[in-house]
This record gives sequence, C-alpha cells and structure tokens, in this order.
Amino acid sequence: MKKMKKVTALLLTVILGAASLTACGKKDGDDKSSNKSEKKTAKVIDVKLTNEEYAFGVDKNQPELLTETNKFIKQIMDDGTLDKICNNYFGDGEPVAVKSASLDTSKDQLVVATNAAFEPFEYTKGDSFYGIDMEIAQALADYLGQELVIQHMDFDAVCLSVGQHKCDIAMAGLTVKPEREEYVTFTDSYYFASQKLIVLNSNTEFDSCTDAAAVEEILKSKDSKTKVGFQNGTTGQFYCEGDEEWGFEGFKMSTTGYKNGSLAVQDLLNGNIDYVIIDEAPADFITKSINKVQ
Repeated sequence: MKKMKKVTALLLTVILGAASLTACGKKDGDDKSSNKSEKKTAKVIDVKLTNEEYAFGVDKNQPELLTETNKFIKQIMDDGTLDKICNNYFGDGEPVAVKSASLDTSKDQLVVATNAAFEPFEYTKGDSFYGIDMEIAQALADYLGQELVIQHMDFDAVCLSVGQHKCDIAMAGLTVKPEREEYVTFTDSYYFASQKLIVLNSNTEFDSCTDAAAVEEILKSKDSKTKVGFQNGTTGQFYCEGDEEWGFEGFKMSTTGYKNGSLAVQDLLNGNIDYVIIDEAPADFITKSINKVQ
C-alpha cells in the first residue's frame, strides 16, 4: 500500500507540474491581448472622390413651404445658426436632442421624412433624434410656428414619401440629384459634401494617393473578385455602379448595398467586403465610433 501511495503521489506531482508549466506560459490577460490584436480597425482615405450639394426636398404641392424654407436657410447661414449647429458635431459644441411629436392631422405640424442612420446628419439615441439635419428641422419648425414630427424610414423611401404627400419635407443628408426631382422640389443648398473611401487600417495601397484620379486608377484595376459596399440609394451607390446623369463610369467590382454606412463598415471589418464608399462626414464618424469598440 505504501508503494501504491508513493506511485500515486508521484503521478499527482507530475500532473500538477505540467499544469503549472502550462499556466506559467500564460499571463493574466494574455487571452484578451491575443483577441485584441486580432481586432481589425478601419481608416478613411483623405481624398475627396466627388463634389456634392446637400439640400432639403419639399413636397411639390407646397410651393409656399419651399419659399419659406429657402428664406430660413438664408437666415441661418447669414446669422451664424448653421455654423453653430455644425459646431455641435464638428467642433467643441454639444449635440442637442430633438424630440418628435406624434402625428396628428388636426394639428399644424411639419412632418419631416428622414433616415436616422446617417451620423452626424441624423441619428437616434433612445427616443431622441440628433444630428445637423434634425437640429435644423427643429429650428425650421420653430421658424414656421409648427410642431415637429419626424418620421424615420429607409433612405430609399425618404423622397418617395414626400412625393406621395405623406411627409412635407425630406431632410436626410440629401444630395441634389435630377432623378430625385421626380418626387421633390429641392431647396437652396445648405452643405457641400463628397464621397470618401474606407479601407482596413492594414491596407496601404492608397497611402500615396493625393487626388481622386489616383484613387480611381486603383479602383478601376479591380475586377469582380473585389467587393465594395455603400448605403443603398446614396451617391456612394451611383459612384460605384455608374450613373450617366452624374458622369460616374462605375467600376467592375462586385457591389453590396446596406441600409446604413455602419453596417457596411462592420462588414468590412468582418472581412466580407474590401472597401466602403460613403459620404465624408458619416465616414469619419462611423470609423471613429466603430474603432473605439474594437
């Protein structure tokens, strides 16, 4: 029995020693460190690919609303209100929460159609709306002496809903585009934008590019094996797939549309697509937000 006990004790010592060596090979937090190193992040290539103008789309049956909105746009541009609102998102200001009233046809309301997934122009936190367009919407409703109602929908439906007279005005980071004028009448422009390219941080193929021509030369060299993503119905889609009205030739890459830019960038990080092309301001906000949680 004593011999058996000695053998058992010896075996136990060997097992514990092996376990100890295995444990010594790992320090606390090594798993986290390993996982963290595998996390991918994204970056925006700092080259403007397009030049666009943002405007609001007004119901064609409301010419008086168009006139008043244009007066309002001029006023907020002249008195610094627009600059102050933009500073809440691009500078040291604080974004202001905007609340939507419930739709009530018996009341005097301004019904705004938007796609609240386009930070920093429109997005949500809880039951509040935020963004440049949403703060402008509240200011416009106050200017008109109306109650503000915000209706959040897919981007493709924004102009359509105004064209069907379900909403008064579309405020959704809208680029002025002839085909949208089938549904709405555009106001004067209030913001100038561009499309930008998002890639993985590990991607260096565009690092030496200093203008759109250089970026496009690389994109045009890609075939259908390369995948590019964008938000459905936006200029990014027209730019990637081609659009005669805008003079976009398009590319040979495979294309994938998403409900919003965040989903596209997340799919980039997941390795399902190679590039994302979306509007400049959302591109910056989305990549910074997603990279923080990686």
